[in-house]
Amino acid sequence: MTQAEPPGLWIKDPLAIFADGAARGIVVRGGRIAELVPAGRTPATPDLKTFDAGSHVVLPGLINTHHHFYQTLTRAVPAALDRELFSWLQTLYPIWARLTPETLHLAVTLAMAELMLSGCTTSTDHHYVFPAGAEDSIDIEVAAAKRVGLRVLLTRGSMNLSQRDGGLPPDSVVQDEDTILADSERVVARYHDAGPDAMVQIALAPCSPFSVTTSLMRATAALAQRLDVRLHTHLAETEDENRFCEQLYKCRPLDYLEDCGWLSERTWLAHGIHFNPDEIKRLARAGTAVSHCPCSNQTLASGTCPVCAMEDAGMRVGIGVDGSASNDGSNLMQEVRAAFLLQRGRYGVSQVSHKDALRWATKGSAVCVGRGDIGEIKVGALADLALFKLDEPRFSGSGDPLAALVLCGAHRADRIMIGGRWTVENGEIAGLDLGDLARRHSAAAKKLQGAG
Repeated sequence: MTQAEPPGLWIKDPLAIFADGAARGIVVRGGRIAELVPAGRTPATPDLKTFDAGSHVVLPGLINTHHHFYQTLTRAVPAALDRELFSWLQTLYPIWARLTPETLHLAVTLAMAELMLSGCTTSTDHHYVFPAGAEDSIDIEVAAAKRVGLRVLLTRGSMNLSQRDGGLPPDSVVQDEDTILADSERVVARYHDAGPDAMVQIALAPCSPFSVTTSLMRATAALAQRLDVRLHTHLAETEDENRFCEQLYKCRPLDYLEDCGWLSERTWLAHGIHFNPDEIKRLARAGTAVSHCPCSNQTLASGTCPVCAMEDAGMRVGIGVDGSASNDGSNLMQEVRAAFLLQRGRYGVSQVSHKDALRWATKGSAVCVGRGDIGEIKVGALADLALFKLDEPRFSGSGDPLAALVLCGAHRADRIMIGGRWTVENGEIAGLDLGDLARRHSAAAKKLQGAG
């Protein structure tokens, strides 16, 4: 005897919804969106539970395509303020080298909670620091994601080009190639879920041209192809990186990437600021996507990703929070607003709207993470949703609820649904004492920064 499927849920009559043909809401069943309910209609499905969304703006769950969770421990570090990328990294590497499993767990949990409360339902993380004693960092991240309930694409990052070999990081934070490749294969085999409802997936992510050898870049590309997982790295973030590649590799970063076998649909890149028009065309032909990280790029004065030029060429662009030490936050809804303002300032009112910014953080980001089942409110998509209220003073007097989220600066979701399950209700994550977590995290950060 088979068990009857539980009744679906009608998220009814939202204040606004980022979808066409769903003015009266959506029906969720079995963890997926089963029906869109147009204006003037009722659901075709009988016997539904209902959630009155009359005071909520409903979005597809936001997707964060670039982050470094561990960096929540080093926000606004005095010695790293007012520095550009290379100097900033060199200041923070020695602190990050003191990461422990306990401090990493606090950092990761706080980052995931902060992201989820900002409207994020899926996040990537680029973890590339594995000091002695913290070799199982990806395992720690997986456990935290399952505890919080966030959908994740965790990347097994790496660095093996230290200062003694001409790279940027110190010897204390790099690993050898064999260790990196073996652990990359281990975490993919243990945690990567290629299925249609995957909550945990793994990608491979050597850090950058200035911290990884050519041998490791090529070997990682080959391993990713064999294991059928995605590839991620930083690229074209600063002019310093361009000069580094030209001096060490005698070519520009994109030429180097292609020579290493990375220019494909399997790859998405963080930042993508300093590509020229011909390089953007090459990226578009290859199907390689880019994660735009507006707040980090402004904080470090790295430049501005040419998002509209990329989209005009046929590229797909997503949004990334980037590290909480260069942002210095993990709020994806605020990142949407920053992307809107930055790109509108660059391209003008006629080319960038609030809907473009929301699209970059949803449908565009879904392409970066290689998934067609999230990022849109459509029949058959996973029921990953972010619901925002407009009951704060910042929204008072607003006319268009969807535009108000971006223009008035929404920053905290009232409800989050992931795979048909509420993970945030009334602005709180079930079972997580956020105040206690923040106190323990803050104490760990002070200890980490003050050690020496």
